[in-house]
Amino acid sequence: MTRRVHEVMTRNPVTVEQLTSLSEAARVMRDAGIGDVLVVEEGRLRGIVTDRDIVVRALAEDRDPAETTVRAVCSTEPVTVGPDDQVDQAVDVMRRHALRRLPVVGEDGGLVGIVTLGDLEVERDPGSPLASIAAAEPEA
Repeated sequence: MTRRVHEVMTRNPVTVEQLTSLSEAARVMRDAGIGDVLVVEEGRLRGIVTDRDIVVRALAEDRDPAETTVRAVCSTEPVTVGPDDQVDQAVDVMRRHALRRLPVVGEDGGLVGIVTLGDLEVERDPGSPLASIAAAEPEA
C-alpha cells in the first residue's frame, strides 16, 4: 500500500510571521531544537528561513539580527507537496531540489505540516541510525 505524505509529516510545524526579527527566529529555533522555521502570513506559507540563512544572508552581510526581519532573508516560494501526495513523490521532489525539508500545503493553500529527511527515514527504516537521530529529543 502506498503511503501518503499526511501519514509521515510533522503536523503543526514551527512558524514565525514575516516581520519577526532574526534574533527572535533564532531563539524560536533554539528553543524548539530545530534548524529552520516556516515563514507565514495569516496561516499561508510565505517562505522558509534556516539557521544557515541567518548566518550567510544576514550576519555575514553585517545585518543587525535584532532589526532585520525574516522576510528580508528567507527563501521565498518554497517547493511544497500536498498532504495526499505519495511519500515517493515527496522523496523525488526532495532529491531533485536537494531539500532536507518540504512544507506541506493543503488544497486551500494553508500550511498543514512539514516533511523532513528524518520523517522519511523513520518511515523507510525505523531502525536506521538516521531514524534514531531523528527520533531523539534535542538536548537542552
